[in-house]
Amino acid sequence: MAQFIYEAKTRTGEVRTGTLEADDEAAAGVKLRQQQLTPVSVKKKGFELKFPGSGGSVSQKEIIIFTRQFSTMIDAGLPLVQCLEILSSQAESPAFQRVLKQVKSDVEGGNTFSDSLEKHPQVFDVLYCNLVRAGEIGGILDSILTRIATYIEKNAKLKRQVKSALTYPIGVMCIAVAVIGIMMVFVIPTFENMFKEFGGQLPSLTQAVIDASHFVVGNLVYIVGGIVGGFYAFNKWSKTQQGIIAIDKFVLNAPALGPTMRKIAVARFTRTLGTLLSSGVPILDAMEIVAKSAGNYVVEQAVLAARAKISEGKNMAEPLAETKVFPSMVVQMIAVGEQTGALDTMLNKIADFYEDEVDVAVAALTSLIEPIMMVFIGGSVGTMIIAMYLPIFTMAGNVKAE
Repeated sequence: MAQFIYEAKTRTGEVRTGTLEADDEAAAGVKLRQQQLTPVSVKKKGFELKFPGSGGSVSQKEIIIFTRQFSTMIDAGLPLVQCLEILSSQAESPAFQRVLKQVKSDVEGGNTFSDSLEKHPQVFDVLYCNLVRAGEIGGILDSILTRIATYIEKNAKLKRQVKSALTYPIGVMCIAVAVIGIMMVFVIPTFENMFKEFGGQLPSLTQAVIDASHFVVGNLVYIVGGIVGGFYAFNKWSKTQQGIIAIDKFVLNAPALGPTMRKIAVARFTRTLGTLLSSGVPILDAMEIVAKSAGNYVVEQAVLAARAKISEGKNMAEPLAETKVFPSMVVQMIAVGEQTGALDTMLNKIADFYEDEVDVAVAALTSLIEPIMMVFIGGSVGTMIIAMYLPIFTMAGNVKAE
């Protein structure tokens, strides 16, 4: 779908501007009329160049600050529209300013706050909007906003831990391949030319490394093309349904990485579900939202399967145990929470425990991977260096013998 910039009038004659997605101008006009707006002009949005720091996106930090400030203002008794006016003028990001001004305009037009937020899914996700709706219905919007900010902060921490667990080994491997490649292409041929001047037969290890260098230099274009093509093909495959399922299964079952990623998935599931239930969101709606925000296909399907059983009248613990995704301790604690009527509190306690476990697991994973990587790099580079110096040692021995 293309993006269109529109100018339209409300029933009261107020002029509104904004952007929307549609197949063509006619479809954009239909969407505006469905929102009870009369189109004045609808134009296709042109291509935009966005540079780092130009305000083209909204960071989680901005959303957290907005949410906490909004909660404080609502708690102090300020009207909703006035809060939005103040916060939109204070927003550092131009993109966030535009979003907040549009939300303010929609609220002034008679829409609820949650409905106004839903029009900007790129900034306020399904979870955020549903929690705000629960806060509006229950009359506890200020406390709900504080809870949302806390949730986002904890969720951001989990994302950083995922990146930490994955980025380090990938980065070290890339550096290792680059170092080995540079030695093969530039360093070893220099030594080979020097050995030709000396003459004589080279040691087997030296000859093997030189032969490997010949292969790399002679097929460099194909090797680089193969690597680039492999990355491109993997990227395309990873976005297919089959690829997503395979990768998510591998991530949860990988020997060293799997247990850490499973703890992260459990922490995210329990934190999200606990936040939703304690905010008054019905359990079936909460389970559906949790599934959508799971971030892992295997966990998503397990939550949806459990939700289907819950809708049939079963409790939560038994269906979760049947999925074989969640540890038995988690299932048992959820069962206790259901029996005592404090499921939301129990879920938050489980999340606290597993978030601490994730901290320990990420540190342990890093300390495990680091020596393995160092041995791999040191072994590879060391073997090539020894291979290049072996002929020199041989010649030095021959000179002494003479």
